[in-house]
Amino acid sequence: MNFEDTPQEAAFRAEARAFLSANAQPKTDTAPHQETEAEYILRAKAWQKLKADHGWACLSYPSEYGGRGATSMENIIWGQEEGKFDVPVGPYAIGLGMCGPTMIAYAGEEHLKERIPRMVEGVDIWCQLFSEPGAGSDLANLRTRCERDGDDWIINGQKIWTSGAHFCDWGILVTRSDPTAAKHKGLTFFFLDMKSPGVEIRPIKQISGDSNFNEVYFTDVRIPDHQRLGAVGDGWKVSLTTLMNERLAVGDAGGADAPHLLELAQRIMIDGEPAIKSRAVREKLATWHCEKAGLRNTKYRVMSALSQGKTPGPENSITKVVSASKLQDVSSFAIDLMDMGGVMLGREGQEELDGKLFHGSFLGAPGMRIAGGTDEILRNIIAERVLGLPQDVRVDKGIPFNEVEQGN
Repeated sequence: MNFEDTPQEAAFRAEARAFLSANAQPKTDTAPHQETEAEYILRAKAWQKLKADHGWACLSYPSEYGGRGATSMENIIWGQEEGKFDVPVGPYAIGLGMCGPTMIAYAGEEHLKERIPRMVEGVDIWCQLFSEPGAGSDLANLRTRCERDGDDWIINGQKIWTSGAHFCDWGILVTRSDPTAAKHKGLTFFFLDMKSPGVEIRPIKQISGDSNFNEVYFTDVRIPDHQRLGAVGDGWKVSLTTLMNERLAVGDAGGADAPHLLELAQRIMIDGEPAIKSRAVREKLATWHCEKAGLRNTKYRVMSALSQGKTPGPENSITKVVSASKLQDVSSFAIDLMDMGGVMLGREGQEELDGKLFHGSFLGAPGMRIAGGTDEILRNIIAERVLGLPQDVRVDKGIPFNEVEQGN
């Protein structure tokens, strides 16, 4: 692995850092500014527009659609540098990281010229309508139906866990068009206006108190055939394009990590001494420090491949499956370390910051272990495609979808 930037990459990094330093504030350990979701989205729109105006939005997109035609490595460098600043990027992560690349790969030129620049400039926010109550990890088991009606398709069904659907303008959607085909074969893919008649969005209340994702119901929703992506029945192929980009877009599970726990252990007292003096605490810190180093080197391996013009392999799944479980373990241990104070929120000063960081990470970690591929799915990918182990037995392989036995 090469840990150093090439001269061209170093120059690009310096240029990115100069723009960010001139237009944003570095991240700090102070309590975040409290704002409503609507205020956050407005701030995100303003930041996205500023980036677009200065050529820093959607770097890897073709220049004719508002991007920069940058390399994958330059895109990673930008993400590294932008991550050091307090800027609102969350509302656009799915649209720009997953929906945009899928549109560029499959949409017609008319739609690309109309939709992609609006996405790049932050005018439209997009979501991904994939998971269903009976088709989460096994996406091809989806049951949302589409039926041809002249130049339109009629959509009926339900999606779930759709992040940001309640504030999104457009979405990408995979549906079942032929129930008599094998489950991976009878799918068709679309993009649609989220304000279309018949689309109902119901936010889901999460354990953290937030409502970031939603149930979405489709009742006789009409989508013009010209908004179909890929051939009829070829929706699984289109979905794989989205899923490959999802693996890169999801990345690390952000939140509490070993350095935060180290700082906490220096302040928390156990039996009259700082917790850092406990062998048990130091053992945990050492384990998570090693995991952090392993994740860093795995990412360097991906970066080295991109820098050499290669395509990263499925080993990128390692990053999320390790970081999401580590996030849950670190935050759980920190809450235990704070003893009875660990279950309290809303206190003043440093204790309030501790509570927000570790509680937020602990309550958000289970969702991260599901989003972008569950732990089990990612472990199967690593086992089959990295380690070369045999595939899981699939009893429904090649069987028409309407003949596959469904669980009650």
